Order: sequence, then C-alpha cells, then structure tokens
Amino acid sequence: MATLQQPVVGFTWDIAVDLSSRENQARLSPAAIKGLRRIASHWDLSEENTRDLLGGMSHGTFYDALKKRTVVLNADQLTRVSLLIGIYKALNILYSQKLADAWMTLPNTNPIFGGDTPLNYVKNGGIPALMRVRQLLDARRGGR
Repeated sequence: MATLQQPVVGFTWDIAVDLSSRENQARLSPAAIKGLRRIASHWDLSEENTRDLLGGMSHGTFYDALKKRTVVLNADQLTRVSLLIGIYKALNILYSQKLADAWMTLPNTNPIFGGDTPLNYVKNGGIPALMRVRQLLDARRGGR
C-alpha cells in the first residue's frame, strides 16, 4: 500500500539530507534555531543548559544564533536539534503538557538515568544519549 508524503522543497524522501553540505546547513539552521528556542522555552532551560545541549556552543555564538539568527549550525548541532525535536514531540504525545515540559528536568528512576535527570544524562552523553532517550520515548509511544 502506497503512502502519501507531503513534498518538502529541496528534499527527497528516498535519501537522507547531506548535513555536511554548507548549503543544507544554511537552509536548515533557521528552522532548527526556531525549534530549539521553542523547546528551551517550554522546558524552561537556562542559556547554559541550552548551549550544552548543542554541544557546548560559546555564549557569543549562542547569542548570535538566537537573537540575530546569523549562525549556521554544523552537522553535529543540526543532529542534536533534530533529536531534541523528536524527544519534545514524543513527550507531548505521551504526557500532559505540564509533565511533558517538566520531564527533562525531573529525576528519573529509569536505569539509564540512574536517578538523575534526563537533561543531565543527555548533556553528559551527547548524541548517543540523545538517541537513547529518543528511542526510549518512541518505544513507550509504541506500547513497549
């Protein structure tokens, strides 16, 4: 059975976007920064925590990205934002908005977090930790 996919200008569904391309980075960065701003606001993240989620972006670059929107995110940062968007979406499917917004900053008894917050787990673990949290939440959405 065929599925309908909405076209996205400049992208095809049969191959992954080349995030090493500066052109793609420049095209995707404004939307990624906008999404990150929204997530940081909903999760009530400090500037430092938000910069850490991007892999340790400097204060000046972070300011330019969020205020002036002149920064082009690299492949690592775009990957991180993509994973954060997936986590945000999964949380909002699974929980009420209040819990979804607080979940990342609440201590968690799941063995992967060891009683710490998911936020600290992903800040310390980088992209592999972001992927693991995304997979955990997607599995919960699937009823596993």
